[in-house]
Amino acid sequence: MEKKDYLRNLTSVNDLIQAVYRSRALGKGMPRELVTEASRTVLDGVRGAILAARDEMSLKEIKTDTEELVSLVEKEVEEKVRTSLRRVINATGVVIHTNMGRSILSREAMQAVEAAASYYDNLEFDLETGSRGSRQMHLEKLLRELTGAEAALVVNNNAAAVLLALAALARGKEVIVSRGQLIEIGGSFRLPDVMAESGARLVEVGSTNKTYLDDYRAAISSETAMLLRAHTSNYRIIGFTSEVGLKELAGLAGEFGLVLLDDLGSGAYMDFAKYGMPAEPTIGHSLEEGADLVCFSGDKLLGGPQSGITLGKEDLIEKMAKHPLSRALRIDKLSIAALEATLRLYLDTDNVIEKIPTLAMLSAEPEVLKKKARALARRIASETTSISAEVASDISRAGGGSFPLAEFPTSVVALTSTKLNAASLQSALREADPPIIARIKDDRVILDMRTVREDEVTLIAEALRIIDGGGGAEERE
Repeated sequence: MEKKDYLRNLTSVNDLIQAVYRSRALGKGMPRELVTEASRTVLDGVRGAILAARDEMSLKEIKTDTEELVSLVEKEVEEKVRTSLRRVINATGVVIHTNMGRSILSREAMQAVEAAASYYDNLEFDLETGSRGSRQMHLEKLLRELTGAEAALVVNNNAAAVLLALAALARGKEVIVSRGQLIEIGGSFRLPDVMAESGARLVEVGSTNKTYLDDYRAAISSETAMLLRAHTSNYRIIGFTSEVGLKELAGLAGEFGLVLLDDLGSGAYMDFAKYGMPAEPTIGHSLEEGADLVCFSGDKLLGGPQSGITLGKEDLIEKMAKHPLSRALRIDKLSIAALEATLRLYLDTDNVIEKIPTLAMLSAEPEVLKKKARALARRIASETTSISAEVASDISRAGGGSFPLAEFPTSVVALTSTKLNAASLQSALREADPPIIARIKDDRVILDMRTVREDEVTLIAEALRIIDGGGGAEERE
């Protein structure tokens, strides 16, 4: 057959559309416009392949059967209707993974979000007076109760909280920061850049590894408005070091009438050392040590939605709330619902660890992780022939700029394939539905059980069965 014969025998757009609607996969619920567009795209692609074919062998390899074309149309439509933001399975062992949305919300927070999204609510409506209210009222009282702070203000992320504090309280003035705390957060955003946008002037003191109280004192001038301590939550400077404690900074700020802002970043509410995790500066401790304002993230160690929370003195919070940027940086109603539900879980400190997914993952018992790893390895062994699964010990990370030096012992399932190298197997897992994000170590694909949820074990096993093509291998341990 020649090219013209292949083109002549190719089904028409209308016939292909009718064939698609007769297929069970799509049925009659799919919008005709999408099916029509996909059908034309597929047929154009086939025609192009026919015209580009160099010989008879190449022509025979091109899919022209109507049933095969229906399958291509279905895939094309699926790509069109699939949302860009998709669920993934995090098998990296990085709990607060910035690239995968940081903290997973608790069941209570998800229920609150669903209610807020499904119905009208009293977001800015005072039910007692029947007049306009503030969206901050849903969070401020609860935050004050939990922390003992005079006042609270919540915006859409912690960088925004710091920006607002600087703009409202130090615009045109100097802000003193230790050189060892000129942090860079995700996406290459740096504290000096945020400060420049706020209109405040950065004054660096001390050295990278050593800063003393006298360094701060010597830098204070009539133009100074604020001392800023930035907690190095995503790195540590160790060895020959010295830094000024918050209590000392509070005394110095009080002496000169300056504002002391403590940017905690990771937002630890509890003393995690009690749960076998590394110690981290807590929100309450910062307030007790004398910080005028404390800023932190809601979606890191707090375990809630993306948000930036500022606690502190009422007069300072009021100035921030009245600043024009406050409107631009305000938190949305779905995040308010999720954050309120998350904060209410902290009223019951006996059960909060198990109810907030981030905290539950970080504090997971080694035996629980090992049991989960063994269960997955057994499934893989029984359902694949070319993929070997070995249960091994490894290290998880907190992620999200929290506990930067901490290593959390974990159990992993290490995969090797006789058909695919590690990079190809990792890529194939990423193409699964839902995508499975794993890491590579020592030329093996590593599935860390700390961040794999119970209901995801079956999904991973099924994805590997499809990648393998079926069968039964052996578990190694």
